[in-house]
Amino acid sequence: MHTIVVGSGIAGLSAALTAAQSGAQVTLIERASEGEHGGNTRYTEAYLRMKSMDEVADDFVDHFMANAGGYTDPAIEQEMVRAYEDWSPLARSQSVVDPEMLGAFADHAGPTLRWLEAAGLRFDFLPTAFITTTTTRLLPVGGGLAMVEVLTGACKAAGVEFRFETTARGLITRDGRVCGLETSAGPIAADSVILACGGFEGNPEMLARYVGAQAINLRPVARGGHYNKGEGIRMALDIGAAPNGDFGSYHAEPIDPRSGLAEPAIFTFPYGILVNREGLRFTDEAPGTVDAHYENVTRRIFEQRGGIAWLILDARIDDVPNWQKGSRTDQPPVKADSIAALAAALGLPADRLSETLARYNAACGTGAFRPLERDGLATTGLTPPKSNWARPIDRAPFMAWPVISANVFTFGGLKVDRHARVIDQDGRPIPGLYAAGETMGIYYRTYTGSTSVLRGAVFGRQAALHATGLAPS
Repeated sequence: MHTIVVGSGIAGLSAALTAAQSGAQVTLIERASEGEHGGNTRYTEAYLRMKSMDEVADDFVDHFMANAGGYTDPAIEQEMVRAYEDWSPLARSQSVVDPEMLGAFADHAGPTLRWLEAAGLRFDFLPTAFITTTTTRLLPVGGGLAMVEVLTGACKAAGVEFRFETTARGLITRDGRVCGLETSAGPIAADSVILACGGFEGNPEMLARYVGAQAINLRPVARGGHYNKGEGIRMALDIGAAPNGDFGSYHAEPIDPRSGLAEPAIFTFPYGILVNREGLRFTDEAPGTVDAHYENVTRRIFEQRGGIAWLILDARIDDVPNWQKGSRTDQPPVKADSIAALAAALGLPADRLSETLARYNAACGTGAFRPLERDGLATTGLTPPKSNWARPIDRAPFMAWPVISANVFTFGGLKVDRHARVIDQDGRPIPGLYAAGETMGIYYRTYTGSTSVLRGAVFGRQAALHATGLAPS
């Protein structure tokens, strides 16, 4: 049995190693060169929404279901309460997070981490970049880079053939079954193909088509995202695969555009104010803990002219313990001893910025400031409000960081079932075709944080188990 895996991030490597351990001949196709492979996984710290090695976080399922799609037809939702074999083709192909797939995700998360542990990875509850949090997160020791290096070595030891600097071009089908892959180096025949080659955050044409013209102001959060050009999604849609996930959206993260680091995130904005090019506030900077709300705030930054804002803080930031961990950039802030001088350095209208700060300062409360928890220290009579940690910004030196929205990964992808089989528009699995990781679509509206790497590992493994006949139909 021959299995082709496309992509060498956590999804592809999990699929390749599982298939090889199951006795299959495995060829892994990767457009990057060796040493630069691994996609987004290579550059992420790989947060995992788990409360232990064996259990997902308490809010795991609830958060997904609260963001499961658009306004789903209630009659179709009622079908999804029944056993999967009783669903209509319409329900099976529906663009939603369905309970069948989500149940498999939660059920297999713990066993998948134990399998990764057996492969040589270690996990621990390590510090994160979030100063305030609402959920539990486990991390692999060494981050995503360790995942790529350990699993690449294990794959090679298990006999996986890596073809680097090779690009997937299209699926080969015969009698409705996927039986191979067209590549930049020629066709390859196979019994199954597992697409684990990312989303389309590295493809400006697809971004403009789905996300809109404003996407020109986006950039991938790390170098690995530039390799994700959407071919896996496109080639599957071309043979009738059902789409899933929010094609017009993506996982947003606030970063410093001056930095060339992977993920130069700015998570300190709840303690200051955000202003746009007009020198105006435009959002509540602190609706709650930063881990739960940074994406929504970042989307508001993306909506501003030029897709950029500036975080303004003052000397009071030193009252926040270890605040520097929330500023991942390698670039220093712009500093000034007055608001007028800061405005000049930023190229913002000084009178407007001064007026914005005066209104904000006057609206700040006088309650207790508790930087490590939601403190309810809110503004009064200000639009937009600031709901927590609202203190005047009036102590020099004043500091500012530019902030844009990075595109961590795109939400739109392919519909899959609990075995990661790609589903067609008629609700049927496409024989021989699987998808995992970013290539499968499961996110809508708001990202369920710290689940993407987990998604890749779980469904990469499930795809390979089914493709090699070790999972039930």
